[in-house]
Amino acid sequence: MEKFDEKIPDPKELEKEIGEFLTKKFGDNVKLVSPIVLPEEEVLGKDKQVSGKKRKINFDLLPEELVAYLDQYIVKQDHAKAVLATKICTHFNRIKKQQGQSSDDAGSLVGSIKSNVLMIGPTGVGKTYMVKLIARKIGVPFVKGDATKFSETGYVGGDVEDLIRDLVREADDDIELAQHGIIYIDEIDKIASSQNLIGADVSRTGVQRALLKPMEETEVELKVPHDPISMLKEIERFRKSGERENRTVNTKNILFIMSGAFEELSDIVKKRMTKQSIGFSAQISNQNKAFDTLKHVKSEDLISFGFESEFVGRLPIRAVFERLDEKDLYTILKNPNNPIVVGKKLDFAAYGINAKFDDKALKLLAKLANSENTGARGLVSAIEDTLLLFEKRLPSTDIKIFPITGSIIDQPEKVLNNLSTVLSKENAGESFDRILKQEKAFIKEYITANQKHLESMHSINLSSGRIDNISEYYSLNASDVGSAIRKIKFYYDETKKIELAFFQIQDMNIILEDDAADFIIQQFIKGSITDIEQVIEKLTKDFKYGFKLVRKETGRNRFFVNKMALISPEEYISNLLKQGRGPKEETVKNRPLIDGVLPADDD
Repeated sequence: MEKFDEKIPDPKELEKEIGEFLTKKFGDNVKLVSPIVLPEEEVLGKDKQVSGKKRKINFDLLPEELVAYLDQYIVKQDHAKAVLATKICTHFNRIKKQQGQSSDDAGSLVGSIKSNVLMIGPTGVGKTYMVKLIARKIGVPFVKGDATKFSETGYVGGDVEDLIRDLVREADDDIELAQHGIIYIDEIDKIASSQNLIGADVSRTGVQRALLKPMEETEVELKVPHDPISMLKEIERFRKSGERENRTVNTKNILFIMSGAFEELSDIVKKRMTKQSIGFSAQISNQNKAFDTLKHVKSEDLISFGFESEFVGRLPIRAVFERLDEKDLYTILKNPNNPIVVGKKLDFAAYGINAKFDDKALKLLAKLANSENTGARGLVSAIEDTLLLFEKRLPSTDIKIFPITGSIIDQPEKVLNNLSTVLSKENAGESFDRILKQEKAFIKEYITANQKHLESMHSINLSSGRIDNISEYYSLNASDVGSAIRKIKFYYDETKKIELAFFQIQDMNIILEDDAADFIIQQFIKGSITDIEQVIEKLTKDFKYGFKLVRKETGRNRFFVNKMALISPEEYISNLLKQGRGPKEETVKNRPLIDGVLPADDD
């Protein structure tokens, strides 16, 4: 048997040799950029993960559930939400159904046309945001490409298939997961051939044809022959395993979503419908509104716009987005989940400044944004342009609360010149408290209106006490509603640990009623307590001997503890003793509650 006594080449040596070869052959025109080399254990671990048992996609959302989720974040666009939610849910539920069937049955099924989607609408109406939200909710990898960066030869120096390879990277090299991902290509209208051009527009039609196979079904190799980095990775994998692995991605279940503004498409649709009305007495309603016109878009209109018929055929689903007006932009800013206002709050919070927006300020910002005619994108510019000087100035002062009122948006320079007066503790405090009160009331209304959906989404029972705590946390922190709910749920889960800890220490069962748990959570929010160890220590001091006495007198070993018990432990124990050997699981009767922190220990 042949012996291999030679030293296995080091990856750096291989990299050096390949680099020298490329330099000799191509000069300085080609350079080798080395990837991050992981430790051998990590590389092996990752290889094992890839070659191990493939994971199945876990998807059980229903269309109405996905619409309700999108409603939490996106204003208007009811038609687009319904179309995308329905077809995307159907797409992934069909995959789930097929995974439960044998390969023979699945292969013999008729009707495997993919529900690729074409989104049509002006800029800044939420097209990209909606797709990102859906991908995040489903839990599948998501990749965005820009059609303007495509050329006849490919995408950013490579080819169209690079998007599929990007999807594998987003899936952490999990090919099975990547094969159920979403590829989103924006500005797709830019690759339509020019309508005024005589002859074929080779460059743009070439890009359309390059997308045809991936949009339907094809096998894409992860190894790129012309990429030195890909070659180096292949050598490294061969060194580890001793085998050559041909890794491919099948695009059958990858959903392609395209979008564009299609500014001239409404004219094409209107022209067709006008001709039809002459020949067939068809009626056209609201011809001046692009949205109402585009709802009637057909394949022939897209072909007239400049797309190949084969390309249009692979985009059977169309979702039309509405243009946003000033009222819609205000609604976006008012939405407690919108990243624009939350992001600006976080900017000021980075300097320890609690910023709040009142309604008049939001309406003025919506008006400024609407004048830019760029949809929701104009909101970011409006906020940044107005508040940038305050973001520069306030961190250098001792101001910790910043009520953003209408006068600040309307006359920012005047406020800056009189900063010490306008934002003095007296003036700022009064405005801030007013906005804070309004914000809490609004969050309560918002959660109550969406209670059923939020309970299902976060697996939590939203009692009135918890809604109060969520609104309190939201108002004291730069947060969206989802993050606030998750934080309160975390605090609630922490309070449940108290019951187990008390049993392990004292061998007695306590059950914290909802109002007691809510009361403890309030102390977490206010910072009066920082961990459950403080609560456990307090409960032990307040109830250890009292519960033992009650157990001795009544035989009871299970105690329901409410908020009044936490505030007045001696009275609670006294009432238990008075009850004697009555009902074993009775709490103190409800009385007016005293607001405050956990009482101090008595000497």
